[in-house]
Parts: sequence; C-alpha cells; structure tokens
Amino acid sequence: MNNPIFPVSPSGESCCPIVELRQYELHPEKRDILIELFDREFVESQEATGMKIIGQFRDLDDPNRFVWLRGFRDMASRAQALQDFYGGAVWKAHREVANTTMIDSDNVLLLRPVHPSAAFSFSASDRLPPGVNRTAKGLLVATIYYFDAPVDKGFTDFFDQILRPLLISAGASILACLVTESSSNNFPALPIREGENVYVWFSRFPETEAYERYLAALARSPRWSGEISEELMRRLKGHPQTLKLSPTARSQLRA
Repeated sequence: MNNPIFPVSPSGESCCPIVELRQYELHPEKRDILIELFDREFVESQEATGMKIIGQFRDLDDPNRFVWLRGFRDMASRAQALQDFYGGAVWKAHREVANTTMIDSDNVLLLRPVHPSAAFSFSASDRLPPGVNRTAKGLLVATIYYFDAPVDKGFTDFFDQILRPLLISAGASILACLVTESSSNNFPALPIREGENVYVWFSRFPETEAYERYLAALARSPRWSGEISEELMRRLKGHPQTLKLSPTARSQLRA
C-alpha cells in the first residue's frame, strides 16, 4: 500500500524501482565537456534501451564532480539495458571523449525507494529538447545517511513520522527517499559501492538562498537542536553527506 505522505501527482510519472546514484570525479575543467556530450548524446540513447535518465547535475561544492541518476524497472532489465547501451553504437562512438574527462566513475550507490510512493515523480514535459543550452534554475539536495546495518523499519518510521515533518516545516520540499538495494551487482563491468547501508533523501529548492533559509530555520528549531538531531545522530554511522546539485540544461529532475 502506498504511504499517503508521499502523494504522486496524477499527471506525474513515478520512477523507478531501482536507481543508481552516480558520482564521477573528473579532470579539472572537463565537467562542461562531459555535460555537453551527455545532454546531447547519452539521454535518449540510454532510454531507448529501457532505462530512465532521472537527472544530471553539477555538484556546487566540487567543480570536478558530475552527479547523475538513472533508473530501471528491476534488476533483470538493468543488466539487459546496460549491456545494450554499453555494447551499442552510441557509446562506442563517444566513449573515448567521455572517458578522457573522468578520473573515477566507480562511486555508485544502488538504491530502491523506501516504499512505492517515495519514488521520484515528474512530468515528461520537464525535460527540455536536445540542443537547449539554457542555464537551469534551482537546487537539488541529496542527503545521504550511513548506517552500520541495513536500514530498518524503525528508522524509516522515524524519518516519515518525526524527521520529515520537521524538515518540511523548515522549508524543504522532499522529492524521494531511497535505501540501499541489496541485490548483487549484475553488470560487473560497472562497479558499485557494495557493502554500504544508506538512506538517501532528495529535496528541492527554488534557489540557493531558499536552501540557506531552510538551514537557518532548522537551526532555530528547538526540537531539531534538541532531541531530534540527537536521536538522528545516535542512529547514524558518522555524519551525513550532503550533495548540493545544480541541474544541467536537460535534466528531467529539476527545481
């Protein structure tokens, strides 16, 4: 049963049961080269194999990091789609240029929605057509919580019932909540970070200033500065990781 606190718009598309969160370390001054190539050549060509390109982003805190998300119907279709794309003509024609921009592309988390209605949802019209070079507005923020063991119902209930309402009241618009997918990597040519236990939630802000206002409001909250943040940190393995992401011109997931 869908959780009603994550309503999906009737006009929106819910995506996806399997999601890769991919963080690429790039050579200096190569990010825009990869983004231009990606937006031009690697969106429709990947989706033609059955996968979904959810969004692609510049990391605002690291000029040499490119972050993107892609989704799959299930693990079996993941293996087939990756085989079809990386064995296909488009990747073979452009892989040399793409690979010369990259230092490391193995920082990949394999994820699934916490529950069906916690998946990403967006309209097909959100993606701009090829050739558009418009600067995307807004900010996406990915917050990654790390755990010593697989995320359990105790934490997901804590997030949904306690933490999430507080984050929203401070100004966050929460888009999706994902946890580690426990299946083994069935396309070993592309490594993933195995043995990780994470909870990742994504939020959206109209501009960086709105995100800063949200952080300030959260810091002023007596509940956050008291028992809630203490309870959160008690459950986590170390400090959360925060990715501040600016959508590329053709990212379907955008602010």
